[in-house]
Amino acid sequence: QEQLVESGGGLVQPGGSLRLSCATSGFIFDRYAMGWYRQAPGKERELVAYISAGRVITYGDPVKGRCTISRDNAKSTVYLQINNLRTEDTAVYYCVRRGTELLWGQGTQVTVSS
Repeated sequence: QEQLVESGGGLVQPGGSLRLSCATSGFIFDRYAMGWYRQAPGKERELVAYISAGRVITYGDPVKGRCTISRDNAKSTVYLQINNLRTEDTAVYYCVRRGTELLWGQGTQVTVSS
């Protein structure tokens, strides 16, 4: 069974940092581009970052310069480090496998608040 499981979300103060993880199983991880999207209440889902199988990286405009995506093929896991968090970063963060069909995780809540 193909599966993506996010972890690492939580409550953090403005200016803080978080590292999100997405553990995958059921498919050959290193063959796929992987990404992170987020969705805030009342807003559309937006790209945070993605990393290709060849480790080419693209960042979405809202997090550019504050975010690092990485992958560990040996662990079949993709990571997202977000620094200098802002209240507007509050959202559910979703891991996604890109391919002929998108495979989504269940999401992890990130709340930035003082």
